Order: sequence, then structure tokens, then C-alpha cells
Amino acid sequence: MKSIVLLGDGMADEPMEQLGGKTVLEYASTPNMDRIAHDGRIGLVHTVPPGYHPGSDVANLTVFGYDPATCYSGRSPLEAASMGVKLAPEDVAFRLNFVTLTAHYGKLYMEDFSAGHITTAEGAELIATLQAELGGEEFHFYPGVSYRHLLVWKGGRDKMVCVPPHDITDLSIEDHLPKGDGADVLMHLTNSAQMLLSQHPVNTRRENARQLPASSIWLWGQGRAPRMPTMQEKFGIKSGAVISAVDLIRGIGIYAGLEVILVPGATGWIDTNYRGKAQAALDALATHDFVYLHVEAPDEAAHSGSLEDKLTAIEAFDRDVVGPVLEGLQRFDAWRVLLLPDHPTPVALRTHTDKAVPFALYGSGGEFAVKSPASAYNEVEAAKSGLVVAKGHQLMSQLLGC
Repeated sequence: MKSIVLLGDGMADEPMEQLGGKTVLEYASTPNMDRIAHDGRIGLVHTVPPGYHPGSDVANLTVFGYDPATCYSGRSPLEAASMGVKLAPEDVAFRLNFVTLTAHYGKLYMEDFSAGHITTAEGAELIATLQAELGGEEFHFYPGVSYRHLLVWKGGRDKMVCVPPHDITDLSIEDHLPKGDGADVLMHLTNSAQMLLSQHPVNTRRENARQLPASSIWLWGQGRAPRMPTMQEKFGIKSGAVISAVDLIRGIGIYAGLEVILVPGATGWIDTNYRGKAQAALDALATHDFVYLHVEAPDEAAHSGSLEDKLTAIEAFDRDVVGPVLEGLQRFDAWRVLLLPDHPTPVALRTHTDKAVPFALYGSGGEFAVKSPASAYNEVEAAKSGLVVAKGHQLMSQLLGC
């Protein structure tokens, strides 16, 4: 049996006046996802357990089949695994965003959580400067992709409250700075980084090109290395693979014992190589039992507050990922598909919520190859089904039949 997860990050949304009261999924043209919902089984699943922040880390752990209560220690340790950074027991990893802060009436505001989607090369150049000037035995800076990077604090503290920068877009940062034991150390490091970045050649070039500067770092998502079984140990799959443009998802895959497959042109943005991801997934299924295919673009568009970009991303996901995968699966004797987002990211809010998301299960035969009354794949049709999976981590067992 071949099993694949098709995950469009943040696809779920709320009804919008601009769309005549429809959600983005209702409004978008998604014939391939609609086929999965109609020919298979559709429902709602809670991917964020009560008491947890609705981050992609918690939600994707749940979709992978892990109960966050048993293994979640923070977002950044998962990203560190993807970047090949091995954490010692005394190490605390932090996500480091390059962000754009703007001064208004004596306060600093979060203008852009991605520093204008700074390029990977520019980010690496900035990280090299931070490491040279601020790094050492206590702190180590590691380059990642675009605006997403890593700080490891040896002997650090991890009980602080740190707010994700995409949660405070256009808001004053004053009430959202780190709080708790060790916050003073992070603020000193951040202020030192701001001074280094203010006159950095990368920002000079970006400002000359009328691009947003990386005016500050923002540290969040801290944690220590988690302990979790592999999917082979947990579910008995022989082998599996993960395909994503972001370190978080690849890191979960590494802890889950999956092969990480890198796709040229996969960016995590609406310009990502959708068809390349689909083909890589089909190629992987030739030698693996399981593939987790993740597309970040809808979430990034929603964080940016762009309805147009979110529609574009969802329709591209349907056309260039879901469609080719459904067609390619026909070469295998037996297969199953799980289609879903990890969490809602409403365009109007520009951040995640913890509401249940629509899922659809479809297969070449058996319990998932049944005609459902659903006419389309969206939040409304999923709610109509009456099927609700309250403990989201149990959904993976249904996909894998274990």
C-alpha cells in the first residue's frame, strides 16, 4: 500500500465579504481536491490540541501522527534537525527571523516578519556577520532559507514567552518582546544585532533597490531536542519520505525517520516548484511506502494579508500538485491519499487559528473509495459531513490502516 499526505499549509480560512461570504477554499477553482472529497471521505479534524499555540510545529506534528503532549519541546529544535545541527542536552535552539521594524510616534512596529522575503544568499551574508561579531562559545548563528535562520544558545534558558513575528504584523512590538528568565539576554543580543544590521552592505543594497531592509532579528520558537519514535517504530511503515521547502517540516521528517527529498526551485512561496514537488513525490513512492508532501505557499500568502496570492497558491496546489499526484498514483496497485491543511490562516487575521480544518481521505479501494455527498473540498462541505476527528494525531492511523 502506498500512502501520501498532501498538505497545503494554512489553506483553511473564514468566510470573506470580498468573496460573497465564501471562504478562499470555497471560492477557488479546485477540481482535483473536489474529486478527492466527492469520491472519498470528508470531515473536520482538530490539529491543535487544547492549550497549545496554533503553530505549524504543533499542527504538523499532529498530522504526522504524533501527540504533541508526548513529544513537543519547541519549534526550533525541529528546524535545527533539518539544518544538520545536533543539539546537546544543554543547548536551546531559537528560530531567528530577519524582520523589518518601522518607527511610528516613538514606538517600533513589525512592518514585515520576513524582511521583504529576503533572499537566502542575503540572509546567509547577514548571518555570517552576526556569527563573526556576536557568535562564540555561548551563541552560534546558523544560516537557513530566506528569512528563516537558527540561533543555538549553549547553556541557555527555554522557559521564556516569545511571540512569533507573523502574529504581530503592523502592531507595536512593545508588548510582545520576550518575557521571563533569560529575556534580558535575548534583548541585549537583539539590540546588538540591530546595530550591526543598520549599516550592513546587504541592507544598503536593498534600500537602494527600494526593498525592505532586514533591520532586526526576532528570536522565538525556542526549545531543546525532543524525543520521539520514528514512524517505522510507531506505525510499522517500511520506509518514507518528506518533501517541503521549509526546515520545520523537514526536521519533523528527520525525527520521524523519513528521507528528506530536496526539490530544485522549492521556495516556500507562491513561486515554488509545485510540479517538481509532485513528480518528486511520485518518484519517492516507487521506493517508499509513505510520502508527506508539504506546500507552504498558501500560509505565506495569508500571513502577508494577500487574498490574491492565497487564491493563486491554492489553485496552483490543486492544479500542479494534487492533479498530477492523482494521475500518477494510478500506476500503483493500491494507494491512499490524505488531503488537508495543518491549520487555518485567515487572510483577514494574517495569523493562525486553532479551529478544526477540513480533511479528505481517498484511496484506490476499500473504505476510502466511497462516493460522499460532498460536492467540493472546503470547510462548509466538511462540516456538513458530521465527521469530526477530535484527536488529530489519530488520523494518520486511519490513512496507514493501523
